[in-house]
Amino acid sequence: MRLLRGGLGFLLRPGIRRGAGQPLYQQGQSPSPRTREYFYYVDHQGQLFLDDAKVKNFITCFKDKPFLVFFFKQLKLNRSGRYEDSFPYLSPCGREHNYIRCDDRPIVFTHLLEGPPGQQSLSFCGGAERLAVPFQPEKLVMLAENGRVYHPGPEKAGGVGLVKSSLAFELSPCFEYQDGPGQPPTHFRWQEKRYLLTNELLRLI
Repeated sequence: MRLLRGGLGFLLRPGIRRGAGQPLYQQGQSPSPRTREYFYYVDHQGQLFLDDAKVKNFITCFKDKPFLVFFFKQLKLNRSGRYEDSFPYLSPCGREHNYIRCDDRPIVFTHLLEGPPGQQSLSFCGGAERLAVPFQPEKLVMLAENGRVYHPGPEKAGGVGLVKSSLAFELSPCFEYQDGPGQPPTHFRWQEKRYLLTNELLRLI
């Protein structure tokens, strides 16, 4: 991680306060001997940025697949006792603590990977097949208030991930609304099967 981060040194600034009541931090700070702390942000498209990057777009997001795979495989809920409220997720790397906040969820599903019937996968956060979970159509959840779609994700990262808006749009014709317009979908039709949506993820959202 250090080598990749070093190439983005122009984005590292002495410190930032993210608003009233938010913590002051410095990228690469060392709260204890031989320990370093870095701070990141994941947007609703699944792109990863340094939290204090002035501009957040496709140019400034991290794109190196090995880095992304390692980073997101390590990602878990932040129970470190530091920055838990402002950065609720953590990706440890040896003596480096990488704190993460996000627009919605740190796990964002971006692609549906094809496979035999019943064996498709959802890929997340730029990792392609190396960051993927089995696609479970019956466990999709759509929130009526904003139309966002969610799917089960890695347990240690909270157990749920956001489906990227463009992918959710592709899946939207498969939803059925037995309870009528304005209500959440009740079924999902996929590959000649009709699934009753369990909505079990609602307790995690």
